[in-house]
Amino acid sequence: MQQVQQAQQVRQAWRVGLVGAAMIGVTFGFARYGYGLFLPEFRREFGLSVAQVGLIGSAACVGYVVGPLVVGVLVARIGPRPLVVVGGICATVGMAAVAAARDSVTLTVGLIVAGAGSGWVWAPYSDVVDRAVPAGSRDRVMGAIATGTAFAVALAGPMALLAGGAAWRYAWSGFAVAALAATVGNLLVLPGGTHRTPVSGQVPLRIGLFISRAALPLHFTALFYGLSGAVYWSFAVETVTRHAPAGALTVPLFWTTMGLSGTAGVLTGWFVGRYGLRRAHTVVFTGIAAAAVLLAAAPGHTAGVLLSAVLYGCAFMAGSALLAVWSYQVFPEHPSTGFTAAVFFLGIGTFTGPALLGLFAERYGLGAAFLLTAAVAAVPLLAPPPRRRSAREVRVAAGERVVADEVVADKASISG
Repeated sequence: MQQVQQAQQVRQAWRVGLVGAAMIGVTFGFARYGYGLFLPEFRREFGLSVAQVGLIGSAACVGYVVGPLVVGVLVARIGPRPLVVVGGICATVGMAAVAAARDSVTLTVGLIVAGAGSGWVWAPYSDVVDRAVPAGSRDRVMGAIATGTAFAVALAGPMALLAGGAAWRYAWSGFAVAALAATVGNLLVLPGGTHRTPVSGQVPLRIGLFISRAALPLHFTALFYGLSGAVYWSFAVETVTRHAPAGALTVPLFWTTMGLSGTAGVLTGWFVGRYGLRRAHTVVFTGIAAAAVLLAAAPGHTAGVLLSAVLYGCAFMAGSALLAVWSYQVFPEHPSTGFTAAVFFLGIGTFTGPALLGLFAERYGLGAAFLLTAAVAAVPLLAPPPRRRSAREVRVAAGERVVADEVVADKASISG
């Protein structure tokens, strides 16, 4: 009986991981980051300047800032599944509007609605995984869900190649269909109802949790992760396009390479478990900074561009998984509500980054903007996660009772 139950738990974990990765893929890889991939087509069709590109990119992140605030309030009352479904509907409707857009206003509205989807879906998966996945597999499943973006980005590159020029509308129509399919899949697989009943000794939800000493480095990191990431996603393709020879396949190859490299982010949970959050944090932000420097220094060299894509794909996708795992460790009693705080700060970064750096690039050039982005990406290295704690410290922090023999040993050591 126990083996049957364990097999069912494994199957459920795989189902949650697959539909979660699909939803994260369509809401991030298509709805949010697809704007940067198709930016040259948008600029040609709608006559957008670099500054306007940045402002539209920031506007598309409005929902990503507002969504987590609503999610944090509602997730404990209605559970995670309705919120994920709402996010999927936003992505579907928004991308369909982009596909049908005939002017920049409709394009911007569609991007805002589509981008709002990512703000609704990411944080609720912390509750889903906490509820439906065995404790020993949660970090790996969260890492797998977060890297859904990478798989979607890898698919978007060839789609952009096949739907070049005016045919970009067909690609966005396909994105909308994929979002609808992912929404239905999540509706069928995710558990319904609220998260879980309160347990004795559970840490009460209060504002102090979000400004605690443990939470502040997480939020600081999320802010600068959002800043640096939004700039790269918004302007990388524009930079590569400007320096690529006419008719070259550099741009779709760059985007696909970034996505394929990002699939390595599925190993983030394993890496954190083996080497700790601090080392993973260092690798992630060093990689993002190096990718931005390469794009600034060698935008016209295929080898440099592809190396930048590899570094950024691996580092950025791992970064999203890193934030999810780190947040779960900081807020074990309130996984989704706690994660919404981190996503909110990330959203502030993604909202302000494209507009500010777009104005900067308008005056000083995209190369200088990417050098500044590299400096921004290095800032989180000043506030790393805490060093790995012992198993006993983790249990105490989670509110678990320390076994009697450990208490006796502690008393003996004190009296000695």
